[in-house]
Amino acid sequence: MKIAIDAMGGDNAPKEIVLGVMEAAKQFKDVEFILFGKEEAILEHLTDKTRVTIVHTDEKIESDDEPVRAVKRKKNASMVLAATAVKDGEADACISAGNTGALMSTGLFVIGRIEGIERPALAPTLPTISGKGFVMLDLGANSDAKAEHLLQFGLMGSIYAEKVRKIDRPRIGLLNIGTEETKGNDLTKKAFELMKEQTAYHFVGNIESRDLLMDVADVVVTDGFTGNMVLKSLEGTGAAFFSMLKMSLMNSFKNKLAAGVLKKDLLALRAKMDYSEYGGACLFGVQAPVIKAHGSSNAHGIFTTIRQARDMIQKQMVETIKSEIDQGKLGGETV
Repeated sequence: MKIAIDAMGGDNAPKEIVLGVMEAAKQFKDVEFILFGKEEAILEHLTDKTRVTIVHTDEKIESDDEPVRAVKRKKNASMVLAATAVKDGEADACISAGNTGALMSTGLFVIGRIEGIERPALAPTLPTISGKGFVMLDLGANSDAKAEHLLQFGLMGSIYAEKVRKIDRPRIGLLNIGTEETKGNDLTKKAFELMKEQTAYHFVGNIESRDLLMDVADVVVTDGFTGNMVLKSLEGTGAAFFSMLKMSLMNSFKNKLAAGVLKKDLLALRAKMDYSEYGGACLFGVQAPVIKAHGSSNAHGIFTTIRQARDMIQKQMVETIKSEIDQGKLGGETV
């Protein structure tokens, strides 16, 4: 299989991107890599050219570029060329740590939406206290959504959880302001009714945001506006917690001694809550795997995203979604 990678996207490009590819190349002998970006800068960090092809371009999409305009105007940008390689059948999946909006636009306009999927969804896997994690979507691809879209999000997330994350009969929850069936706004009430009637997956009802990390569901569904706010709240809370913990452990000699004893456990806890360990955020609903790695990804973060893309290709994630549409399980043309 071949994976197209935007080597110039992200805060630490191209160094960490290339190092991540080198780590993946050592472990995955069945994968070839196509790196798009400045050849000289890529070669500076490339230690092994085996199964690696470089496509040179001086153009890239910046983090502050307006997404749709950038994709349309910067035809030779590294991100756009990577997606074009997938569209043309030269690669099986596309990865970028660059501009999130631009990658979503690239996936939609260059690679194309799966027929029958009304809206694509951005879906990362987030940590839980058990270390199992859960898939959450949509986290920003669509600010607005209809109940039928949430139904499709649930099925796509369920397919991913089962095929790639190897969870048997994944539990799907609808994010709401209460667990009762009557709670919520018009969107969540209608979505609840549609999902309750859906026999193709295991719907466990409404769940509250305070329970997200408590393993109450394997897939959590919401609209992109709400999902993005929840994600950033979780990120901010996690960062603030570890910052306060560090301050507390460093404010006295006694606490510093305790910190030394607990260091290994604290590092393990931090790693457990690092969602980059699960890979990047998948753009579900397009014709091939498109994955957004975290903008600040280091080499290991890129490696886990490549592993994720490889799993999606091997498990035929996109083909399964298409099959479910053909069988009428994702709403199809009724959306």
